[in-house]
Amino acid sequence: MECRVLSIQSHVVRGYVGNKSASFPLQVLGFEVDSINSVQFSNHTGYSHWKGQVLTADELHVLYEGIKLNNVHHYDYVLTGYTRDTSFLEMVVDIVQELKTANPNLVYVCDPVLGDHGSMYVPQNLYPVYKNKVVPVADIITPNQFEAELLTGKNISTEKDAVEVMDLLHAMGPDTVVITSSDLPSRLGDRFLVSLGSQRHVRPDGTRTTQRVRIEVPKVDAVFVGTGDLFAAMLLAWTHHYPNDLKTACEKTFSVMHHVIQRTISYAHELAGPGRRPSPPQLELRMIQSKADIEDPFYCSGDDL
Repeated sequence: MECRVLSIQSHVVRGYVGNKSASFPLQVLGFEVDSINSVQFSNHTGYSHWKGQVLTADELHVLYEGIKLNNVHHYDYVLTGYTRDTSFLEMVVDIVQELKTANPNLVYVCDPVLGDHGSMYVPQNLYPVYKNKVVPVADIITPNQFEAELLTGKNISTEKDAVEVMDLLHAMGPDTVVITSSDLPSRLGDRFLVSLGSQRHVRPDGTRTTQRVRIEVPKVDAVFVGTGDLFAAMLLAWTHHYPNDLKTACEKTFSVMHHVIQRTISYAHELAGPGRRPSPPQLELRMIQSKADIEDPFYCSGDDL
């Protein structure tokens, strides 16, 4: 039976962010993807110049109403990422709640994009909307360390802190939490990044159990755009295929990320030339060239906590 995703994210004409980062990999893995573009830009905003339009909350509602009027609004997943507007975010919540009423098994995958490295890069008024409205209706969330700390009000300086933060996030609603990046020290040395995941399960007898995993991935000295969108899409796909095995789902997801990023950085350095730092156009994700790795990823191995 086909699986259908409603992806409400940004769109760029050139490059890979938002829906451009999420749709192709999901389609390669067999998902039908219906895309609503929250913005339509010429390219991502890391370039020197960009032009485009922003979809308003009312325009989002009109598009959704069109889908409803044709009775084609049955979805298995909703996927959302970066937005800067509170009314748009609140409209997303309304749509998710309505879709969940129609299909109680719908899974909402949310990347709660608020900021990184100690500072917010969205307006402050988005924070209470994420905390009080978005996260409670989400089933899977993919915050970085800063976002996880912000949403829970608790700092992470040890693995124990991270587990407590993930438990606090579970208590807010989501059954699956993956902290995509952290400042925790890696057992493999300072060239590796630590990510942590936690998934709650309900046993047949009604009792709860929690699986926790730790993944260590190589760091890359470059700034990529669209990787968070790709990560959330791949976690959606691999948790669908491994619904009760977060470790395998995370290993597959991080493997895709590793292959895409390595292919991208190699190509960017080749274009830039020796000793020159690659430019934003040169660092666009090598998505199409990574099709085989998306379909059959293998690299990263994780540990149960």
